[in-house]
Amino acid sequence: MKVPLSWLREYVDLPAVTAHEVADKLTAAGLKLEAITSYGHDVKNVVVGEVLAIEELQGFKKPIRHCQVEVGEAAPREIVCGATNFVVGDRVPVVLPGGVLPGGFEVGARKTYGRMSEGMICSERELGLSDEHNGIMVLPEGTPIGADVVELLGLRDDVIEMEITPDIGYALSVRGVAREAAIAFDAVFLDPADVSPPAESAPSYPASIADPTACDRFVLREIQGFDPAARSPLWMRTRLSRAGMRPVSLAVDVTNYVMLELGQPLHAFDATRLNGEIVVRRAEPGERLETLDHVVRELHPEDILITDRSGAISMAGTMGGLNTEISDTSTDIVIEAAHFSASGTARMSRRHNLVSEASKRFERGVDRELPLYASWRAAQLLAELGGGTIQPGVTHASIEIEPVRVSIPADYPGRVAGTVYDRETVVRRLEQVGCTVENGSTPPTNEIAVMLAVTGDDMLTATPPSWRPDLTDPNDLAEEVIRLEGYEKLPSILPGAPAGAGLTEGQRLRRRAGRALAASGYVEILAYPFVGERDFDNLQLSGDDARRLAVRLANPLSEDEPLLRTTLLPGMLKTLVRNVGRGFGDVALFETGLVYRPSADAPAVAPVLGVDRRPDERELASIESALPDQPVRVGVVLAGEFERSGWWGAGRQAGWADAIEAARVVAREAGLTLEVRADRHEPWHPGRCAALYAGEVLVGHAGELHPRVIEAYGLPPRTSAMELELTRLERLLPGPAQAPVISAYPVATQDVALVVDGSTPVASVEAVLYEGAGDLLESIRLFDVYAGAQIGEGNKSLAYSLRFRAADRTLTVEETTAARDAAVALAGERTGARLRGV
Repeated sequence: MKVPLSWLREYVDLPAVTAHEVADKLTAAGLKLEAITSYGHDVKNVVVGEVLAIEELQGFKKPIRHCQVEVGEAAPREIVCGATNFVVGDRVPVVLPGGVLPGGFEVGARKTYGRMSEGMICSERELGLSDEHNGIMVLPEGTPIGADVVELLGLRDDVIEMEITPDIGYALSVRGVAREAAIAFDAVFLDPADVSPPAESAPSYPASIADPTACDRFVLREIQGFDPAARSPLWMRTRLSRAGMRPVSLAVDVTNYVMLELGQPLHAFDATRLNGEIVVRRAEPGERLETLDHVVRELHPEDILITDRSGAISMAGTMGGLNTEISDTSTDIVIEAAHFSASGTARMSRRHNLVSEASKRFERGVDRELPLYASWRAAQLLAELGGGTIQPGVTHASIEIEPVRVSIPADYPGRVAGTVYDRETVVRRLEQVGCTVENGSTPPTNEIAVMLAVTGDDMLTATPPSWRPDLTDPNDLAEEVIRLEGYEKLPSILPGAPAGAGLTEGQRLRRRAGRALAASGYVEILAYPFVGERDFDNLQLSGDDARRLAVRLANPLSEDEPLLRTTLLPGMLKTLVRNVGRGFGDVALFETGLVYRPSADAPAVAPVLGVDRRPDERELASIESALPDQPVRVGVVLAGEFERSGWWGAGRQAGWADAIEAARVVAREAGLTLEVRADRHEPWHPGRCAALYAGEVLVGHAGELHPRVIEAYGLPPRTSAMELELTRLERLLPGPAQAPVISAYPVATQDVALVVDGSTPVASVEAVLYEGAGDLLESIRLFDVYAGAQIGEGNKSLAYSLRFRAADRTLTVEETTAARDAAVALAGERTGARLRGV
């Protein structure tokens, strides 16, 4: 909304303040400032002149005139001009040598077309008044010669532009902004809607409301004998231009001017083109309308229309129809002002992708009491400026609406703000925004009001004004009091932190896991949680795989991905492909996030409940049953080199072992040890897939991806991945970490090489060695795996380094050897292992 400061001052008795000071006050009141534009402050030495003589110069391709212009000096000025729309005796604006026009354009005396030109005769555009540049601006007869044009025409002005949020539609008018400025400066407010239309006698043009849900007030006034050639006065065109609207014609300009002034959109019909009674109704199937922008629109049954006997003549509150528009020959005009449904207008505007100045206001809420006054104001201007006659009577179709009444404890705004406002302050601020405030309370109409009525002692009942349809709740009233008292006055109080509050163990685990993976060389990503059936096919999931059962979005961002993910892998794999495609072939990524696993018996559609009351236990249970299980998972994907090549030597390709180690990194942060078992699980390679167990609980899978998955996604060869369910690890957390006992005695190391069958899992051998070695064993590390003819076909050799340490003594060779032998013996008994070389 652009508001010229001069226009604002007509309705507010502002002190001697600048536009920036006004903008600061309005911003503090909640109206967001966009920009301040200054006009005419750089213009100087422009005066009124009278044309004394005109000489037509010959021999040029275009008309050139040499004029003698009286400007109130000792001698007339000689000025060369190319415009032809003025004659001898006309009064015109003249910028004298040394003068400056808008934009810093300086004018001097110079010789042109063989004559001396001492200045310039100006058009409206050159003075910054409008875009009119068809000729010189001719001033009214009797304008004083030599008068300062800047003061005479009000060229100097500042325009404050504000962004109006949807909840304060009243501020889309000079009236609304002036009211806020009057409150901010504690100044007198002169309401431009304070006009006195004649008492309603007979109806004007016949009209009725067929659908009360579409319109609850409809007003028509008629003007006859209007001069279609009458031009909008300069002051009106200037204000419209500076408020961001293009002047068109007097009839259109008047409706736009009143809309900007009062906030009530108006529409003018050519009375001779109307056919029978006007009816406000919803559209009928198959109806069409050609609007003023020359677009033929297919109308929707929910569209709100203004119609006559011929059919639709206007899309109510949005745009008029072409058949009834005001033309260059229109002499009889019907002015329409109404109060249309805010939600209905908004839906219609969006449905047709048609946003107008009128629809912006109606969808935010227009003052329901304005149509009678705004239509009379427009009729007066049309009669005064266009020579028309206002016909007696007014058509006023209205549906009675019960006013909103809101009860609020007097101390409630202070409780919301965390400060104290006395009762008088609350009443005064509510009355300033237009509310009628009474003592006592009315029967509560919503849950908040019920609570306040119970807890509040000194109750007030406020009836919001008609121009504030957004005030429907006690919190709305509290906000008005707080913002007018000043947000800057609210005390800065830190909330008290209750003892023991902080991150949960699960939250700490997620953070530790992320930091540990990042320290291991992985980069975190955040992928979209949306997938499609094609992703399940690319992952080679079977038809009965539980991961194919997914939640379908009601309004997906993409029709190709209408489902919520049941696994983290699709998003990570697509991100990996995107990185490889941009030249980053060595990639290690991880993601932590939710997956969505609905149960097989969950309802297809979740119930939609109202907001008028709290759901009961049965309704809450129905919502819970429709919600999917949402466990937290962590996943990694790797491709290319995990250890980089360089001058120091060859690197190492990422593989299935790195994916398994990433799982171990996460498990260590939970204080758990994973057992790795061979498995077959899509989308992993059937011979290079590991199931990850914490005790007997399956927590995830890791390994190399299936070649068909790699081909389907376009991944690099031998891409590996891991997916682990953190929620299951959280349930297995051993509790608060205990500080380990640090032994001051030296470590003793024993190496052992065991030959086992090639199919024996390494994890099984390690588990048996741990058990057999006893409490003295501190750690165990596999440092070599060998398979070859020396140990027999189908066997493998596993070389381990065993570290022993005691907390209270230095271990002897005999003790460590005995512990090693016990571990080897148990491994032989359980897994068939034997010492290599024996």
